[in-house]
Amino acid sequence: MSEYKGSREAFVAAMTDLADKDPRVVFVSADSLKAARATNFAEKYPDRYFEAGIAEQNAVAMAAGLAACGLKPYVVTYGGFITMRACEQLRTFCAYTDLDVTFGGLNGGMIGGEREGVTHQALEDIGIVRTIPGVKVFAPADAAETYALAKAAGSLKGPVYFRLGSGREPDVFSPGTEVELGKLRKVLDYGNDVLLLSSGFVLDRVLKAAELLKAGGIGASVVEVHSLKPLDADGVVRELERCQVAVTIEDHTVIGGLGSAIAELAAERCPCRIQRLGIQDVFPESGPANTLADKYGLSPQAIADTARALAAGKGR
Repeated sequence: MSEYKGSREAFVAAMTDLADKDPRVVFVSADSLKAARATNFAEKYPDRYFEAGIAEQNAVAMAAGLAACGLKPYVVTYGGFITMRACEQLRTFCAYTDLDVTFGGLNGGMIGGEREGVTHQALEDIGIVRTIPGVKVFAPADAAETYALAKAAGSLKGPVYFRLGSGREPDVFSPGTEVELGKLRKVLDYGNDVLLLSSGFVLDRVLKAAELLKAGGIGASVVEVHSLKPLDADGVVRELERCQVAVTIEDHTVIGGLGSAIAELAAERCPCRIQRLGIQDVFPESGPANTLADKYGLSPQAIADTARALAAGKGR
């Protein structure tokens, strides 16, 4: 079990640890102090906590101003609000000027946005920020990886976007897990019949699907892609060449996220058969995370069935 209660808490813990060593680290809230689990940061560093109220555009503009003065602001609020309400400020004030602003987007996807409905579920956030020049995009799989990635990303220059959850994401990795920024992680290797590419809080489901496939005589490799931008293109191509068929699995619209990134890369460097699993151009309902994920095609069985059918017809 992780020492943190979900990716929100892990992200702020990393931010606080960075702040302990770097006096430039500050936190900007859009009435999101409690949602971000950042109360302890504000109590520890009251002069480094800035509150904009329910005004995400102002919060991002404020962060840009702070960064222009040499500080390293972190903006943490709902991902849908960062990438849609404040998209212009993120793009023009932070990305165009290449400022050191780190964004933590809460409630990523159905699993990360449990019970809060379409207004607070970030279903398109990765697709939006991937198109903005210079923005680095990370979608960790659980709390332990969130902490490791956020600590490592503290040294990055320019704008960074982290996809975070609700605080109820399943644990996959052990505390203290190590990551390499911008590189994929091979989590499981049962063979090269089919490649399962996972991003975000669905990794536990993908691992269960691999076990189902193994029980049926199909060897799957599971690769976790926490870095959507920069994408580990060489690493992905190596895995695609080895397996020839792949399924991408993400709690995000299939348009613009992991599936799109892999398909774009494959079309340019390694044409092969790819099936994209995710939110199929619909607005999902509100409800318990597991119920929603199952209903919209992300159950371990649905993943395994898709991979099995794809492997049965493998070849170009």
